[in-house]
Amino acid sequence: MAKKTPHAATPALKVLEEAGVAHEVSTFEGGTDHFGEHAASALDVDPDRIFKTLMVDLSAGKGPRRQLAVCVLPVSHRLSLKKAAAAHNAHKATMADPADASKSSGYIPGGISPLGQKHPLPTVIDETAILFDTIYFSGGRRGLDIAMNAEDLAKLIDATFADIVAD
Repeated sequence: MAKKTPHAATPALKVLEEAGVAHEVSTFEGGTDHFGEHAASALDVDPDRIFKTLMVDLSAGKGPRRQLAVCVLPVSHRLSLKKAAAAHNAHKATMADPADASKSSGYIPGGISPLGQKHPLPTVIDETAILFDTIYFSGGRRGLDIAMNAEDLAKLIDATFADIVAD
């Protein structure tokens, strides 16, 4: 009988294991709100290097079907919906309903990872990510962060870089 390979703790970690991409995993007490700020404090990392994953709706309220997309940006900044829409070549962007984001990604809010989403979506990473050797982002659950090179992340999820933070 063949030995079974152990399964990764989350779909995000499974993607990284299968791709063989260099990364580090950190765990900490997840907290109940302000997840990014909590991660920065728990990991003792500059908040500009901790990135949050937000889901936006590009359908502009037209029709029953949502057109979701992903924005990955530093926890120290707010998302500019206008810049997010432009980066995704849409006329308008609104924040996705948390239930829609959870259903699409397979993760719970506060633990949504850009990697290993149930339904991969167009993704834009804020351009400041390339300023760092590594960035941190959710590994698919609260209290689990992955550190890796932003350009490697972009290749894995076919993401682009753009300025998406609010001024």
